[in-house]
Amino acid sequence: MPPVRLVHLGLGNFFRAHQAGYTARAPDASEWSYAAFTGRTPGLADALREQGGRYTLVTRAADGDRMEVIGSLSEVHAASDHEAWLELFARQELAAVTLTITEAGYKDQSGPWTAPGRLVAGFAARRRADAGPIALVPCDNLAANGALAFGVLRELAEQADQSLASWIDEYVAVVTTMVDRITPRTTEADIALVRDRTGFADRCPVVTEPFSDWVLAGAFPAGRPQWERAGATFTEDITPFEERKLWLLNGGHSLLAYAGSIRGHVTVDQAVADESCLAWLEQWWDEASAHLPQPESEIAAYRAALLARFENPRIAHRLAQIAMDGSQKIAIRIPPVLRAERAAGRMPLGATRVIAAWICHLRGLGAPVSDARADLVVPLAAGGNLAEAVRRILTWLAKDQGADSDLISVVTTQCRELAANQRERL
Repeated sequence: MPPVRLVHLGLGNFFRAHQAGYTARAPDASEWSYAAFTGRTPGLADALREQGGRYTLVTRAADGDRMEVIGSLSEVHAASDHEAWLELFARQELAAVTLTITEAGYKDQSGPWTAPGRLVAGFAARRRADAGPIALVPCDNLAANGALAFGVLRELAEQADQSLASWIDEYVAVVTTMVDRITPRTTEADIALVRDRTGFADRCPVVTEPFSDWVLAGAFPAGRPQWERAGATFTEDITPFEERKLWLLNGGHSLLAYAGSIRGHVTVDQAVADESCLAWLEQWWDEASAHLPQPESEIAAYRAALLARFENPRIAHRLAQIAMDGSQKIAIRIPPVLRAERAAGRMPLGATRVIAAWICHLRGLGAPVSDARADLVVPLAAGGNLAEAVRRILTWLAKDQGADSDLISVVTTQCRELAANQRERL
């Protein structure tokens, strides 16, 4: 097996479809492998350990499946294996620790063996061993994830030991990333398919889509695999890549989730096959693309790749799932483009339609409401006169737009049009 020079926290399907896959495909893969630790599924470590860390990655394209065995996991541990965790951090050859722990993982600081606590303990062990610098590489689907992770760890370390906090400042290099790949939950049918097609009785295969994106900004003082030759992008400024994904992919998903479900569709591929939904999607993309700094050819290629992803019927991405927690999503995906278009003197009918569809959703049309802030946003959208509800939502989403009477009028009209198409009443 290749030497362990990477540690990962959060051993789930996304990591195995993403970071572990890039590592396995790097041309210097013989020099790099992972020791990975589970998050909340300790049984996964047992299953993978019995398979020598090897598993099947099933890339599910519209025209069929491609299967490959990934061998970049040299060690697999349960989250409770604290001794192994500390021993690995004390190794001088360890170059980087990657994370997929979700936003909740950063917020949980209830004990010493939460994700932030384990990382601080690992850095303390590295300092005691005088093992040198290391890169911290959060790979969660969060904007500015490097700053978020470092801020949490730095604060926790300072509470425990000011000298450790100073060591982290000097020896821990923080890398910010943007990640993207749809990875559905593995089913029993997937396990049976792998066994029948390959003869490998794999207990934990991973199914994913053909598309994959990984953008990284930051230094690796102890080295790293040649991930760029496996498809990763290294840049000095990750913000344009984050905005491109946030507006085109995530904003497009929000539009399809609300407008598509109102029109009776269940999955993304069904919605994008609807000529009206597709036209609305392209309209939103045109508006958002005008405010991205990448060359037009790059944006066009990205949009074409997104459309191919959305059209893939074999990755059943459910609109009701995407529609969840819209209050946390719409507010960061749509207002930046809305403001920029209004500042340019234009009425952004793509952006307004996303907001209109969300308001209709909150008023009972399409996918059911499942939102952590439902108690706040549903009353804003549901009460009384529709135009007044639109004004309240616009004020909540973007305070500077709540008094724009032309904007209120357009969103109100689009709400009525969406409802009328389905013979619903608002």
